[in-house]
Amino acid sequence: MNTDFRLPIRIYYEDTDAGGVAYYAGYLRFLERARTEWLRALGFGQDELMRERGIAFAVRSLAVEYLKPARLDDLVEVTTVIESLGRAQVTFRQRVLLAGEILVDATVRVACLDIAQGRAAAIPKPIHDKMKALA
Repeated sequence: MNTDFRLPIRIYYEDTDAGGVAYYAGYLRFLERARTEWLRALGFGQDELMRERGIAFAVRSLAVEYLKPARLDDLVEVTTVIESLGRAQVTFRQRVLLAGEILVDATVRVACLDIAQGRAAAIPKPIHDKMKALA
């Protein structure tokens, strides 16, 4: 069963424009942070993957719908769920919610990269197996 990973994020002054509205590019950082914490919750830190396995995950494509704004001091929740899984890439459905209401809806396709060769690589089996159990 595919379950949402949820990460709470407070909207700080630095995340907003002069009107106290969260700046659109900031949401990309929130999505990245949630995917990083999701991976960590699976038992795989980004630094460990780079250092010990020589791989990294990089965004290949992104589609974002900005539906409503978050504002200064809001406590939003970023959800992350696997939409599809291949051998070398994974597509996530991510949302930013405020009190259950969708503010941002995104589809993010991430590729596994061999750092030394600078090209796509198969997701290592232990990681792929854990992802597959959630997909």
